[in-house]
Amino acid sequence: MKALEGVRILDFTHVQSGPTCTQLLAWFGADVIKVERPGVGDATHNQLVDVPGADSLYFTMLNHNKRSIELNSKNETGKQVLTRLVEECDVLVENFAPGALDRMGFGWEAIQKINPRMIMASVKGFGPGKYEDCKVYENVAQCAGGAASTTGFVDGPPLVTGAQIGDSGTGLNLALGIVTALFQREKTGRGQKVLAAMQAGVLNLCRVKLRDQQRLSAGPLTEYSQHGEGIPFGEAVPRAGNDSGGGQPGRILKCKGWETDPDAYTYFITQAAAWPKICDLIGKPEWKEDPGYATPPARLDKLNEIFGEIEKWTMTKGKFEVMDLCNPLDIPVGPILSMKEIAEDEGLRATGTIVEVDHPTRGKYLTVGNPIKLSDSPSEVTRSPLLGEHTEEVLRDVLGYSDEEIHRIAASGAVGELQKAAE
Repeated sequence: MKALEGVRILDFTHVQSGPTCTQLLAWFGADVIKVERPGVGDATHNQLVDVPGADSLYFTMLNHNKRSIELNSKNETGKQVLTRLVEECDVLVENFAPGALDRMGFGWEAIQKINPRMIMASVKGFGPGKYEDCKVYENVAQCAGGAASTTGFVDGPPLVTGAQIGDSGTGLNLALGIVTALFQREKTGRGQKVLAAMQAGVLNLCRVKLRDQQRLSAGPLTEYSQHGEGIPFGEAVPRAGNDSGGGQPGRILKCKGWETDPDAYTYFITQAAAWPKICDLIGKPEWKEDPGYATPPARLDKLNEIFGEIEKWTMTKGKFEVMDLCNPLDIPVGPILSMKEIAEDEGLRATGTIVEVDHPTRGKYLTVGNPIKLSDSPSEVTRSPLLGEHTEEVLRDVLGYSDEEIHRIAASGAVGELQKAAE
């Protein structure tokens, strides 16, 4: 039995943040019914297309394990079908612009009248306040949530990260909120609203920088490289390059082959407990006892020199060799893995973190699997649905409509062209 088996999700999400949430719930066994506009569907069906005539990877990698129904919610018959779906489902998930559901006639008050047990979960760009009606995308969330201002080097511009912390990160938060609301409903019998704002989600992941903002009032942030370089701090947390955010000095260093391989680098942390072993490893045993190097405070103004010496050593080794030599000594290091290396990693495939899926129109492709592993509820990744693939199936099996009623609904224009679910 899957962990969320028996839970039915009405999925009104599109693009990335909402689909990330509902896909995670589907991986855990929830029946996710993705509602799409007839003939159009989620915009990502046709964004960044690499195989003509097939759904894009943007869509397929965010909509596994779901069913798709084409439904015109502006059509009177379509509204009747949607009302029935609200009655039959446990959770409605949406990431529309503010007010969109109210204009459809399915705002929170209307939903509660139809199904008081319904949980209504929403992704928004900003929480309540002066910006709540603003449209937000991934990089906007990273900037408004504090990530960009603290990413990059002190003498350069703010930078966004390739990790989708605004969209996918917020989707993960919303999934947790939904599961928590379902748990509470077991005690109260009532549904509730769940909100995950993208700005709040990014800020939550930037908590160490908010920590450092408060520490600034007590003086310079001594573990930041700029302190050792004598660069004054301003009023706000600066960009810290590749310094470690945990107080242990760390840098990205070149490894053998860096001249031609853009990913021939390693992350190296000079953890205090490992300092004597680091000194021996790089051929600097005298630093173990030298008062200018023996303690973490003494090393703070010499980090450029220290990492320069460590880099001389790492440049003689491949990045995996560095890992093989340092790990037995409890020296924290990690290779900079390219997306190509990750895609080919057999360990990630063995754990289901990277999964190969077969699709009827695009063939085999790689995707991410469930990052959360449950011992009693293993996740199986199945392909994303074709547009409207399960319309007839949902009308019959979920809502109980007869064949005659299904064809009447189709004739009204409430749903897309009926098709049998693909094998």
